[in-house]
Amino acid sequence: ASSTSPLARAGMAVGLAGLFLESHPDPANAKCDGPSALPLAKLEQFLTQIKAIDDLVKSFDELDTEN
Repeated sequence: ASSTSPLARAGMAVGLAGLFLESHPDPANAKCDGPSALPLAKLEQFLTQIKAIDDLVKSFDELDTEN
C-alpha cells in the first residue's frame, strides 16, 4: 500500500477518470492482496485528498498547445 497514495495522486493530477483500490481493516492479515490494500482507517483521508486533486485539475481550462 506504500505506493497506492502516490500513484493515485499522480493519476488524478494528469486527469485520470477513476480509481480502483482495495481497503482492509488490517492489510497485514488480509487473506489476499494485503500488500496492495489501503488501511481502512486511512480511506477517508485518502479519498478527501484524491477529491481535492481531482477538483483542482478540473478547475483549469484546457490549454491550446497547438499555437
